[in-house]
Amino acid sequence: MARSAVLVASTAVLLALNAIASPFGFPHTSERHLRCDRSSFAGILPAGATLEKVAVVRQGGSYGEGAANVAYPTNPTNLPALCAVTVRVKSSSTSSYRFGLFLPNEWNSRFLVVGNGGFAGGINWLDMAAGPRYGMASLSTDTGHSSTSTDTTWARNQPEKKTDWGWRAIHGSTVLGKQLVSAYYSDTSLTYSYYSGCSTGGRQGLKELQTFPDTFDGALIGAPAWWTSHLNTYVTQVGLFNLPATSPKRLATVDISLLADEVTRQCDALDGVRDGIVSSPDTCPLNLTRLLCQPNPNTPNPSKCLTTQQLTTAHNIYNAYLSTKDSSLLYPGLTPSSEEQWWILVNGTEPSAFGIGYARDFLFDDPSWDWHTFDESVVAYAEAHDPGGATADDYAAMARVRERGGKVVLYHGLADGLVPTRGSEVFYNRTVAALGRDGVDEFMRMFLVPGMQHCWGTAVDAPWNLGGAFQAGVMGSGVWSVPGFEDAEHDALMALVEWVEGGKAVESIVATTWRSSMDPTSGVKRQRPVCAWPKRAVWDGKGDVDDAASWRCSS
Repeated sequence: MARSAVLVASTAVLLALNAIASPFGFPHTSERHLRCDRSSFAGILPAGATLEKVAVVRQGGSYGEGAANVAYPTNPTNLPALCAVTVRVKSSSTSSYRFGLFLPNEWNSRFLVVGNGGFAGGINWLDMAAGPRYGMASLSTDTGHSSTSTDTTWARNQPEKKTDWGWRAIHGSTVLGKQLVSAYYSDTSLTYSYYSGCSTGGRQGLKELQTFPDTFDGALIGAPAWWTSHLNTYVTQVGLFNLPATSPKRLATVDISLLADEVTRQCDALDGVRDGIVSSPDTCPLNLTRLLCQPNPNTPNPSKCLTTQQLTTAHNIYNAYLSTKDSSLLYPGLTPSSEEQWWILVNGTEPSAFGIGYARDFLFDDPSWDWHTFDESVVAYAEAHDPGGATADDYAAMARVRERGGKVVLYHGLADGLVPTRGSEVFYNRTVAALGRDGVDEFMRMFLVPGMQHCWGTAVDAPWNLGGAFQAGVMGSGVWSVPGFEDAEHDALMALVEWVEGGKAVESIVATTWRSSMDPTSGVKRQRPVCAWPKRAVWDGKGDVDDAASWRCSS
Protein backbone atom coordinates (compact mmCIF):
# COMPACT_ATOMS: atom_id res chain seq x y z
CA MET A 1 0.00 0.00 0.00
CA ALA A 2 1.39 3.45 -0.89
CA ARG A 3 2.36 5.80 1.92
CA SER A 4 -0.50 8.21 1.11
CA ALA A 5 -3.02 5.35 1.19
CA VAL A 6 -1.66 4.12 4.51
CA LEU A 7 -1.92 7.64 5.93
CA VAL A 8 -5.46 8.16 4.68
CA ALA A 9 -6.60 4.77 5.98
CA SER A 10 -4.97 5.15 9.38
CA THR A 11 -6.31 8.69 9.73
CA ALA A 12 -9.82 7.49 8.93
CA VAL A 13 -9.56 4.77 11.57
CA LEU A 14 -8.21 7.23 14.12
CA LEU A 15 -10.97 9.75 13.47
CA ALA A 16 -13.57 7.01 13.79
CA LEU A 17 -12.15 5.96 17.13
CA ASN A 18 -11.93 9.57 18.22
CA ALA A 19 -15.61 10.00 17.59
CA ILE A 20 -16.32 7.15 20.00
CA ALA A 21 -14.08 7.40 23.03
CA SER A 22 -10.54 8.57 22.39
CA PRO A 23 -9.09 11.38 24.50
CA PHE A 24 -8.07 12.89 21.15
CA GLY A 25 -11.73 13.40 20.13
CA PHE A 26 -12.70 16.55 18.25
CA PRO A 27 -15.78 18.77 18.55
CA HIS A 28 -17.69 18.87 15.28
CA THR A 29 -16.51 21.59 12.92
CA SER A 30 -19.98 23.08 12.51
CA GLU A 31 -20.03 23.94 16.21
CA ARG A 32 -17.55 26.75 15.51
CA HIS A 33 -17.48 29.85 13.40
CA LEU A 34 -13.75 30.24 12.81
CA ARG A 35 -12.42 33.28 11.00
CA CYS A 36 -8.90 32.81 9.69
CA ASP A 37 -8.14 36.48 9.17
CA ARG A 38 -6.47 39.33 10.99
CA SER A 39 -9.67 40.42 12.69
CA SER A 40 -9.67 37.26 14.83
CA PHE A 41 -6.52 38.48 16.55
CA ALA A 42 -7.19 42.22 16.61
CA GLY A 43 -6.60 43.85 19.95
CA ILE A 44 -4.85 40.82 21.45
CA LEU A 45 -1.24 41.41 20.51
CA PRO A 46 0.75 43.36 23.13
CA ALA A 47 2.98 46.32 22.36
CA GLY A 48 6.00 45.20 20.37
CA ALA A 49 4.20 42.24 18.73
CA THR A 50 3.06 42.35 15.12
CA LEU A 51 1.01 39.99 13.00
CA GLU A 52 3.12 39.08 9.98
CA LYS A 53 0.80 36.70 8.17
CA VAL A 54 -2.51 34.86 8.45
CA ALA A 55 -3.28 32.18 5.86
CA VAL A 56 -6.02 29.60 5.24
CA VAL A 57 -4.69 26.08 4.58
CA ARG A 58 -7.20 23.74 2.96
CA GLN A 59 -7.54 20.05 3.78
CA GLY A 60 -4.58 18.18 2.27
CA GLY A 61 -2.64 21.39 1.77
CA SER A 62 0.95 22.41 2.51
CA TYR A 63 2.42 25.32 4.42
CA GLY A 64 5.78 26.72 5.43
CA GLU A 65 8.47 29.11 4.24
CA GLY A 66 10.43 26.77 2.00
CA ALA A 67 14.02 27.61 1.17
CA ALA A 68 13.69 31.00 2.87
CA ASN A 69 13.69 29.04 6.14
CA VAL A 70 17.29 27.84 6.09
CA ALA A 71 16.86 25.79 9.26
CA TYR A 72 13.66 23.96 8.23
CA PRO A 73 13.23 24.32 4.45
CA THR A 74 10.84 21.35 4.03
CA ASN A 75 7.20 22.35 4.19
CA PRO A 76 4.77 19.85 5.73
CA THR A 77 2.23 18.42 3.31
CA ASN A 78 -1.18 16.73 3.54
CA LEU A 79 -2.19 18.99 6.41
CA PRO A 80 -5.66 19.04 7.96
CA ALA A 81 -7.68 22.18 7.28
CA LEU A 82 -6.23 24.92 9.46
CA CYS A 83 -5.32 28.55 9.95
CA ALA A 84 -1.59 29.41 9.83
CA VAL A 85 -0.40 32.47 11.71
CA THR A 86 3.02 34.13 11.97
CA VAL A 87 3.86 36.70 14.65
CA ARG A 88 6.97 38.76 15.36
CA VAL A 89 7.74 39.91 18.91
CA LYS A 90 10.29 42.60 19.79
CA SER A 91 12.19 41.21 22.77
CA SER A 92 14.64 44.07 23.31
CA SER A 93 16.02 47.11 21.53
CA THR A 94 18.36 44.83 19.57
CA SER A 95 16.41 41.59 19.19
CA SER A 96 13.13 40.03 18.16
CA TYR A 97 11.78 36.55 17.57
CA ARG A 98 9.08 35.06 15.40
CA PHE A 99 6.70 32.19 15.99
CA GLY A 100 4.24 30.26 13.91
CA LEU A 101 0.88 28.82 14.89
CA PHE A 102 -1.20 26.08 13.31
CA LEU A 103 -4.85 26.36 14.36
CA PRO A 104 -6.78 23.35 13.05
CA ASN A 105 -10.46 23.68 12.14
CA GLU A 106 -11.11 20.57 14.23
CA TRP A 107 -9.55 21.19 17.62
CA ASN A 108 -9.58 19.10 20.78
CA SER A 109 -8.69 21.84 23.29
CA ARG A 110 -5.00 20.88 23.39
CA PHE A 111 -1.91 22.93 22.59
CA LEU A 112 1.49 21.58 21.46
CA VAL A 113 4.77 23.51 21.39
CA VAL A 114 7.68 21.95 19.47
CA GLY A 115 11.39 22.64 19.84
CA ASN A 116 14.38 23.34 17.62
CA GLY A 117 17.75 21.73 16.92
CA GLY A 118 21.34 22.85 17.47
CA PHE A 119 21.79 26.59 16.98
CA ALA A 120 19.17 26.57 14.22
CA GLY A 121 17.04 29.67 13.81
CA GLY A 122 13.77 29.04 12.01
CA ILE A 123 10.16 28.15 12.66
CA ASN A 124 9.95 24.36 12.75
CA TRP A 125 6.79 24.04 10.63
CA LEU A 126 7.52 20.38 9.87
CA ASP A 127 7.38 19.28 13.51
CA MET A 128 4.51 21.70 14.15
CA ALA A 129 2.46 19.71 11.65
CA ALA A 130 2.15 16.90 14.18
CA GLY A 131 -0.12 19.09 16.28
CA PRO A 132 -3.10 19.47 13.93
CA ARG A 133 -2.84 15.80 13.00
CA TYR A 134 -3.38 15.00 16.69
CA GLY A 135 -6.14 17.62 16.78
CA MET A 136 -3.94 20.07 18.69
CA ALA A 137 -3.12 23.68 17.97
CA SER A 138 0.67 23.92 17.64
CA LEU A 139 3.50 26.44 17.85
CA SER A 140 7.19 26.82 17.05
CA THR A 141 9.55 29.77 17.42
CA ASP A 142 12.58 30.67 15.32
CA THR A 143 14.42 31.45 18.63
CA GLY A 144 15.18 34.95 17.40
CA HIS A 145 17.39 34.49 14.36
CA SER A 146 17.81 32.75 11.00
CA SER A 147 20.56 30.16 10.67
CA THR A 148 21.43 26.53 10.11
CA SER A 149 22.03 24.30 13.13
CA THR A 150 25.82 24.83 13.18
CA ASP A 151 25.91 28.58 12.40
CA THR A 152 26.63 30.67 15.50
CA THR A 153 27.78 33.92 13.90
CA TRP A 154 24.41 35.53 14.65
CA ALA A 155 25.25 35.35 18.38
CA ARG A 156 28.55 37.23 18.32
CA ASN A 157 28.30 40.39 20.44
CA GLN A 158 24.52 39.92 20.61
CA PRO A 159 23.64 39.15 24.25
CA GLU A 160 19.91 39.72 23.73
CA LYS A 161 19.80 37.27 20.83
CA LYS A 162 21.61 34.73 22.99
CA THR A 163 18.89 35.16 25.62
CA ASP A 164 16.18 34.64 23.01
CA TRP A 165 17.86 31.39 21.96
CA GLY A 166 18.53 30.34 25.54
CA TRP A 167 14.96 30.59 26.87
CA ARG A 168 13.09 33.82 26.14
CA ALA A 169 11.75 33.02 22.67
CA ILE A 170 10.23 29.71 23.76
CA HIS A 171 8.65 31.22 26.84
CA GLY A 172 7.37 34.41 25.28
CA SER A 173 6.04 32.62 22.20
CA THR A 174 4.21 30.05 24.32
CA VAL A 175 2.58 32.63 26.59
CA LEU A 176 1.38 34.77 23.68
CA GLY A 177 0.53 31.70 21.61
CA LYS A 178 -1.85 30.47 24.29
CA GLN A 179 -3.61 33.84 24.25
CA LEU A 180 -4.03 33.70 20.48
CA VAL A 181 -5.32 30.13 20.62
CA SER A 182 -7.90 31.08 23.25
CA ALA A 183 -9.04 34.07 21.23
CA TYR A 184 -9.37 32.06 18.02
CA TYR A 185 -11.38 29.27 19.63
CA SER A 186 -13.42 31.68 21.72
CA ASP A 187 -16.18 29.14 22.40
CA THR A 188 -13.85 26.44 23.80
CA SER A 189 -11.25 26.59 26.55
CA LEU A 190 -7.64 25.53 26.10
CA THR A 191 -7.49 22.57 28.47
CA TYR A 192 -4.01 20.99 28.25
CA SER A 193 -0.62 22.18 26.99
CA TYR A 194 2.16 19.85 25.80
CA TYR A 195 5.74 20.09 24.61
CA SER A 196 7.86 17.92 22.32
CA GLY A 197 11.50 18.55 21.46
CA CYS A 198 14.80 16.75 20.94
CA SER A 199 18.44 17.82 21.35
CA THR A 200 18.33 21.61 21.71
CA GLY A 201 14.58 21.09 21.72
CA GLY A 202 14.96 18.80 24.72
CA ARG A 203 17.01 21.46 26.48
CA GLN A 204 14.40 24.12 25.67
CA GLY A 205 11.68 22.01 27.23
CA LEU A 206 13.64 21.30 30.43
CA LYS A 207 14.63 24.96 30.79
CA GLU A 208 10.99 26.05 30.50
CA LEU A 209 9.85 23.45 33.01
CA GLN A 210 12.48 24.53 35.53
CA THR A 211 11.84 28.24 35.13
CA PHE A 212 8.10 28.31 34.46
CA PRO A 213 6.64 25.01 35.73
CA ASP A 214 3.05 25.99 34.92
CA THR A 215 3.69 26.32 31.18
CA PHE A 216 3.19 22.68 30.17
CA ASP A 217 1.08 19.86 31.58
CA GLY A 218 3.27 17.29 29.86
CA ALA A 219 6.65 17.37 28.14
CA LEU A 220 8.24 14.84 25.79
CA ILE A 221 11.99 15.44 26.12
CA GLY A 222 14.37 13.75 23.67
CA ALA A 223 18.20 13.54 23.88
CA PRO A 224 18.34 16.87 25.72
CA ALA A 225 21.40 19.09 25.25
CA TRP A 226 20.57 20.45 28.71
CA TRP A 227 24.07 21.05 30.12
CA THR A 228 24.95 23.70 27.55
CA SER A 229 27.99 25.14 29.31
CA HIS A 230 29.57 21.68 29.60
CA LEU A 231 28.25 19.89 26.51
CA ASN A 232 29.34 22.48 23.97
CA THR A 233 32.79 22.68 25.50
CA TYR A 234 33.03 18.87 25.71
CA VAL A 235 32.33 18.77 21.98
CA THR A 236 35.59 20.64 21.42
CA GLN A 237 37.51 18.40 23.80
CA VAL A 238 36.27 15.16 22.26
CA GLY A 239 37.34 16.45 18.85
CA LEU A 240 40.79 17.24 20.22
CA PHE A 241 41.15 13.67 21.47
CA ASN A 242 41.39 12.60 17.82
CA LEU A 243 43.51 15.47 16.50
CA PRO A 244 45.67 16.37 14.74
CA ALA A 245 44.59 14.38 11.73
CA THR A 246 48.20 13.34 11.03
CA SER A 247 48.84 12.05 14.55
CA PRO A 248 49.55 8.33 15.13
CA LYS A 249 46.80 8.40 17.78
CA ARG A 250 44.22 9.26 15.12
CA LEU A 251 41.20 6.98 14.67
CA ALA A 252 40.25 6.96 11.00
CA THR A 253 36.81 5.92 9.80
CA VAL A 254 37.95 2.34 9.29
CA ASP A 255 39.32 2.23 12.84
CA ILE A 256 36.05 3.49 14.30
CA SER A 257 34.19 0.83 12.34
CA LEU A 258 36.56 -1.74 13.83
CA LEU A 259 35.64 -0.45 17.29
CA ALA A 260 31.94 -0.65 16.46
CA ASP A 261 32.28 -4.26 15.35
CA GLU A 262 34.18 -5.21 18.50
CA VAL A 263 31.60 -3.53 20.75
CA THR A 264 28.87 -5.48 18.99
CA ARG A 265 30.83 -8.72 19.27
CA GLN A 266 31.36 -8.30 23.01
CA CYS A 267 28.13 -6.62 24.07
CA ASP A 268 25.36 -7.65 21.67
CA ALA A 269 24.31 -10.97 23.22
CA LEU A 270 24.00 -9.69 26.81
CA ASP A 271 20.22 -9.40 26.31
CA GLY A 272 20.01 -13.03 25.21
CA VAL A 273 19.64 -12.22 21.52
CA ARG A 274 22.45 -11.82 19.00
CA ASP A 275 20.97 -9.39 16.50
CA GLY A 276 23.50 -6.58 16.14
CA ILE A 277 21.69 -4.37 18.69
CA VAL A 278 23.51 -3.50 21.92
CA SER A 279 20.71 -3.20 24.48
CA SER A 280 22.71 -2.73 27.69
CA PRO A 281 26.06 -1.08 26.97
CA ASP A 282 26.34 0.00 30.61
CA THR A 283 26.58 -3.63 31.73
CA CYS A 284 29.12 -4.69 29.11
CA PRO A 285 32.65 -5.38 30.44
CA LEU A 286 34.23 -4.01 27.27
CA ASN A 287 37.85 -5.09 26.75
CA LEU A 288 39.45 -3.16 23.91
CA THR A 289 42.85 -4.77 24.35
CA ARG A 290 41.57 -7.53 22.08
CA LEU A 291 42.07 -5.05 19.23
CA LEU A 292 45.70 -4.28 20.12
CA CYS A 293 48.11 -4.87 17.26
CA GLN A 294 50.66 -7.58 17.99
CA PRO A 295 54.32 -7.28 16.90
CA ASN A 296 53.99 -10.39 14.83
CA PRO A 297 54.67 -10.26 11.08
CA ASN A 298 52.59 -13.41 10.67
CA THR A 299 49.38 -11.75 11.97
CA PRO A 300 46.72 -12.77 9.38
CA ASN A 301 45.36 -9.27 8.90
CA PRO A 302 47.41 -6.64 10.75
CA SER A 303 45.17 -3.84 9.42
CA LYS A 304 42.35 -5.10 11.66
CA CYS A 305 43.94 -3.90 14.85
CA LEU A 306 44.66 -0.68 16.75
CA THR A 307 47.88 0.67 18.22
CA THR A 308 48.29 1.51 21.88
CA GLN A 309 47.96 5.21 21.03
CA GLN A 310 44.73 4.61 19.12
CA LEU A 311 43.30 2.57 21.98
CA THR A 312 44.08 5.47 24.31
CA THR A 313 42.09 7.75 22.02
CA ALA A 314 39.17 5.32 22.09
CA HIS A 315 39.28 5.15 25.88
CA ASN A 316 39.35 8.94 26.07
CA ILE A 317 36.19 9.13 23.95
CA TYR A 318 34.33 6.47 25.95
CA ASN A 319 35.49 7.68 29.36
CA ALA A 320 34.18 10.68 31.27
CA TYR A 321 35.92 14.02 30.74
CA LEU A 322 37.19 14.88 34.22
CA SER A 323 38.84 17.96 35.68
CA THR A 324 42.59 17.65 36.08
CA LYS A 325 42.29 19.79 39.23
CA ASP A 326 39.81 17.85 41.34
CA SER A 327 38.56 14.95 39.14
CA SER A 328 35.06 16.49 39.03
CA LEU A 329 32.86 15.54 36.10
CA LEU A 330 33.10 17.95 33.20
CA TYR A 331 31.03 15.73 30.88
CA PRO A 332 30.33 12.00 30.52
CA GLY A 333 31.78 10.18 27.54
CA LEU A 334 30.10 8.57 24.56
CA THR A 335 28.37 5.23 25.07
CA PRO A 336 29.66 2.01 23.48
CA SER A 337 27.42 1.33 20.44
CA SER A 338 27.43 5.02 19.40
CA GLU A 339 30.48 4.62 17.12
CA GLU A 340 28.59 4.80 13.82
CA GLN A 341 27.80 8.46 14.61
CA TRP A 342 31.21 9.51 15.91
CA TRP A 343 31.99 11.05 12.54
CA ILE A 344 30.00 14.12 13.60
CA LEU A 345 32.42 14.93 16.42
CA VAL A 346 35.79 13.27 15.77
CA ASN A 347 36.42 12.80 12.06
CA GLY A 348 37.19 16.36 10.97
CA THR A 349 40.42 18.30 10.73
CA GLU A 350 39.15 20.50 13.56
CA PRO A 351 36.57 20.01 16.33
CA SER A 352 32.88 20.26 15.53
CA ALA A 353 31.29 23.63 14.82
CA PHE A 354 28.94 22.93 17.73
CA GLY A 355 31.95 23.37 20.01
CA ILE A 356 34.12 25.90 18.18
CA GLY A 357 31.20 28.17 17.35
CA TYR A 358 29.92 28.12 20.92
CA ALA A 359 33.29 29.25 22.32
CA ARG A 360 34.02 31.75 19.55
CA ASP A 361 30.61 33.43 19.27
CA PHE A 362 28.80 32.72 22.55
CA LEU A 363 31.57 32.73 25.16
CA PHE A 364 34.27 35.06 23.89
CA ASP A 365 32.61 37.07 21.09
CA ASP A 366 35.89 36.75 19.28
CA PRO A 367 36.00 35.67 15.61
CA SER A 368 39.73 35.00 15.94
CA TRP A 369 39.46 32.62 18.89
CA ASP A 370 41.82 29.70 18.27
CA TRP A 371 40.49 26.25 19.16
CA HIS A 372 44.08 25.06 19.64
CA THR A 373 44.11 27.05 22.90
CA PHE A 374 41.19 25.12 24.39
CA ASP A 375 41.59 23.69 27.89
CA GLU A 376 39.33 23.08 30.85
CA SER A 377 39.45 26.75 31.83
CA VAL A 378 37.03 27.31 28.95
CA VAL A 379 34.57 24.96 30.66
CA ALA A 380 34.86 26.93 33.91
CA TYR A 381 34.33 30.19 32.02
CA ALA A 382 31.27 28.77 30.28
CA GLU A 383 29.80 27.56 33.54
CA ALA A 384 30.34 30.94 35.18
CA HIS A 385 28.82 32.95 32.33
CA ASP A 386 26.30 30.55 30.65
CA PRO A 387 25.51 32.87 27.73
CA GLY A 388 21.79 33.32 27.21
CA GLY A 389 21.01 31.43 30.41
CA ALA A 390 20.59 28.30 28.30
CA THR A 391 21.75 25.60 30.73
CA ALA A 392 18.89 23.63 32.32
CA ASP A 393 20.55 22.26 35.47
CA ASP A 394 18.14 23.32 38.24
CA TYR A 395 17.27 19.78 39.31
CA ALA A 396 15.48 20.83 42.48
CA ALA A 397 13.18 23.07 40.45
CA MET A 398 11.72 19.97 38.83
CA ALA A 399 9.83 19.49 42.12
CA ARG A 400 7.55 22.33 41.09
CA VAL A 401 6.58 20.42 37.96
CA ARG A 402 5.63 17.46 40.13
CA GLU A 403 3.73 19.61 42.62
CA ARG A 404 1.50 21.11 39.96
CA GLY A 405 0.80 17.68 38.41
CA GLY A 406 3.03 17.94 35.35
CA LYS A 407 4.52 14.86 33.68
CA VAL A 408 7.78 14.31 31.81
CA VAL A 409 8.79 11.51 29.44
CA LEU A 410 12.55 11.64 28.80
CA TYR A 411 14.07 9.44 26.08
CA HIS A 412 17.53 9.07 24.57
CA GLY A 413 19.05 6.76 21.96
CA LEU A 414 21.79 4.50 23.28
CA ALA A 415 23.62 4.85 19.95
CA ASP A 416 23.65 8.67 20.05
CA GLY A 417 27.04 9.89 18.82
CA LEU A 418 26.36 13.62 19.12
CA VAL A 419 24.79 14.28 22.53
CA PRO A 420 26.10 11.53 24.83
CA THR A 421 23.35 9.35 26.27
CA ARG A 422 25.09 9.44 29.62
CA GLY A 423 24.23 13.14 29.80
CA SER A 424 20.57 12.22 30.20
CA GLU A 425 21.54 9.66 32.82
CA VAL A 426 23.39 12.41 34.71
CA PHE A 427 20.33 14.66 34.57
CA TYR A 428 18.02 11.88 35.72
CA ASN A 429 20.30 10.74 38.56
CA ARG A 430 20.87 14.29 39.81
CA THR A 431 17.13 14.90 39.79
CA VAL A 432 16.67 11.69 41.80
CA ALA A 433 19.35 12.90 44.22
CA ALA A 434 17.48 16.19 44.62
CA LEU A 435 13.94 14.84 44.87
CA GLY A 436 14.21 11.16 45.81
CA ARG A 437 13.50 8.16 43.62
CA ASP A 438 9.81 7.91 44.54
CA GLY A 439 9.40 11.63 44.02
CA VAL A 440 10.83 11.39 40.51
CA ASP A 441 8.81 8.29 39.55
CA GLU A 442 5.69 10.22 40.40
CA PHE A 443 6.13 12.59 37.45
CA MET A 444 9.13 11.64 35.26
CA ARG A 445 10.23 8.47 33.45
CA MET A 446 13.40 7.91 31.40
CA PHE A 447 13.59 5.61 28.37
CA LEU A 448 16.92 4.57 26.81
CA VAL A 449 16.39 3.30 23.27
CA PRO A 450 18.85 0.59 22.12
CA GLY A 451 20.34 1.25 18.69
CA MET A 452 18.70 4.65 18.21
CA GLN A 453 21.03 7.44 17.14
CA HIS A 454 20.64 11.16 17.79
CA CYS A 455 16.90 11.88 17.95
CA TRP A 456 16.11 9.43 15.16
CA GLY A 457 17.41 6.64 12.98
CA THR A 458 19.54 3.55 13.43
CA ALA A 459 22.60 1.97 11.84
CA VAL A 460 21.78 -1.54 13.10
CA ASP A 461 18.10 -2.04 12.19
CA ALA A 462 17.04 -1.30 15.75
CA PRO A 463 13.47 -0.18 16.51
CA TRP A 464 13.83 3.60 16.83
CA ASN A 465 10.57 5.36 16.09
CA LEU A 466 8.37 6.13 19.10
CA GLY A 467 6.69 9.33 17.96
CA GLY A 468 9.43 11.68 19.17
CA ALA A 469 10.47 15.05 17.80
CA PHE A 470 11.82 15.08 14.22
CA GLN A 471 10.99 11.38 13.78
CA ALA A 472 7.98 11.74 11.49
CA GLY A 473 9.55 14.56 9.47
CA VAL A 474 12.67 12.60 8.55
CA MET A 475 10.44 9.94 6.97
CA GLY A 476 8.38 12.33 4.87
CA SER A 477 6.65 15.70 4.83
CA GLY A 478 3.21 14.12 5.17
CA VAL A 479 4.06 11.51 7.83
CA TRP A 480 2.87 11.79 11.43
CA SER A 481 2.97 9.80 14.67
CA VAL A 482 4.29 6.24 14.11
CA PRO A 483 2.79 5.29 10.75
CA GLY A 484 0.32 2.45 11.17
CA PHE A 485 0.61 2.57 14.97
CA GLU A 486 -1.00 5.86 15.96
CA ASP A 487 -1.79 4.88 19.53
CA ALA A 488 -0.51 5.32 23.08
CA GLU A 489 1.26 1.96 23.04
CA HIS A 490 3.61 3.04 20.24
CA ASP A 491 3.51 6.86 20.28
CA ALA A 492 5.22 8.52 23.26
CA LEU A 493 3.28 11.76 22.89
CA MET A 494 -0.02 9.90 23.02
CA ALA A 495 1.26 7.92 26.01
CA LEU A 496 2.16 11.19 27.71
CA VAL A 497 -1.35 12.52 27.11
CA GLU A 498 -2.80 9.39 28.73
CA TRP A 499 -0.55 9.91 31.75
CA VAL A 500 -1.42 13.59 32.13
CA GLU A 501 -5.15 13.29 31.52
CA GLY A 502 -5.91 9.74 32.59
CA GLY A 503 -3.33 9.04 35.27
CA LYS A 504 -1.82 6.05 33.44
CA ALA A 505 1.93 6.26 34.04
CA VAL A 506 4.13 5.42 31.05
CA GLU A 507 5.88 2.14 31.84
CA SER A 508 6.92 1.16 28.31
CA ILE A 509 6.71 2.36 24.71
CA VAL A 510 6.92 0.01 21.74
CA ALA A 511 9.54 1.29 19.28
CA THR A 512 9.27 0.46 15.57
CA THR A 513 11.54 0.18 12.58
CA TRP A 514 10.84 -0.86 9.00
CA ARG A 515 12.61 -3.04 6.45
CA SER A 516 13.90 0.21 5.01
CA SER A 517 14.25 2.04 8.30
CA MET A 518 13.03 5.44 7.06
CA ASP A 519 10.25 4.11 4.80
CA PRO A 520 7.08 2.93 6.58
CA THR A 521 5.69 1.57 3.30
CA SER A 522 8.49 -1.05 3.25
CA GLY A 523 6.82 -3.07 6.02
CA VAL A 524 7.62 -3.44 9.70
CA LYS A 525 10.93 -5.16 10.41
CA ARG A 526 11.08 -5.03 14.22
CA GLN A 527 9.13 -3.79 17.21
CA ARG A 528 10.28 -3.94 20.81
CA PRO A 529 9.25 -2.32 24.06
CA VAL A 530 11.49 0.34 25.53
CA CYS A 531 11.14 0.24 29.31
CA ALA A 532 11.10 2.95 31.93
CA TRP A 533 14.53 3.03 33.54
CA PRO A 534 15.89 1.08 35.36
CA LYS A 535 13.85 -1.74 33.83
CA ARG A 536 15.02 -3.32 30.58
CA ALA A 537 13.35 -5.30 27.84
CA VAL A 538 13.95 -9.05 28.27
CA TRP A 539 13.21 -11.65 25.59
CA ASP A 540 10.94 -14.54 26.67
CA GLY A 541 13.33 -17.05 25.07
CA LYS A 542 10.83 -18.55 22.66
CA GLY A 543 8.86 -15.95 20.70
CA ASP A 544 9.77 -14.07 17.55
CA VAL A 545 12.53 -11.65 18.62
CA ASP A 546 11.18 -9.06 16.19
CA ASP A 547 7.73 -9.11 17.81
CA ALA A 548 7.21 -6.78 20.77
CA ALA A 549 4.97 -9.40 22.42
CA SER A 550 8.05 -11.63 22.90
CA TRP A 551 9.63 -9.10 25.25
CA ARG A 552 8.77 -7.89 28.73
CA CYS A 553 10.09 -5.18 31.01
CA SER A 554 12.10 -6.52 33.90
CA SER A 555 14.41 -5.26 36.62
